[in-house]
Amino acid sequence: MISKANKYPGSGQHDSARHDPGQPAVAALAQRLHSAAIRLLRRARRDDTTMGLPPGQASALSVLVFGGPQTLSALARIEQVRAPTMTRMIDALERAGHVRRDADASDRRKLRLVATTQGVRLMQRGRERRVRVLTQVMSGLGRDERKTLAAALAILEGLPHPEE
Repeated sequence: MISKANKYPGSGQHDSARHDPGQPAVAALAQRLHSAAIRLLRRARRDDTTMGLPPGQASALSVLVFGGPQTLSALARIEQVRAPTMTRMIDALERAGHVRRDADASDRRKLRLVATTQGVRLMQRGRERRVRVLTQVMSGLGRDERKTLAAALAILEGLPHPEE
């Protein structure tokens, strides 16, 4: 696990990585991870068209379902789009019955975007399909490979998230 105590304040780098001559190897590892993640995601989302949502709407709805209610500006920031673009996506999701706008309990001027029961079910079915695909892909791995993958996932899950 990466120790946050070893970080240089404000540098975003760890002691061992700051002047590490192995940085090109880290960059190569990052490129391999990126390629593998993209290939797995593409394979897993092939059936996403059955949801009947464009990818941007599916992604925004996923944030609301699995990450909880958000303001429009926060959701736009997470999805890396401008507010007018997110407004159009949310309008379409709202018309389809997947999202509703609720007044914020602490500030009635703010609106919280909330996934409806229909939206939650849609995304849960989509996640189940993706997990089935990944399960099929990984079923060909041997016991030692699965243990190695589990250890790697523990490291990846411990990395800081950009929203944090």
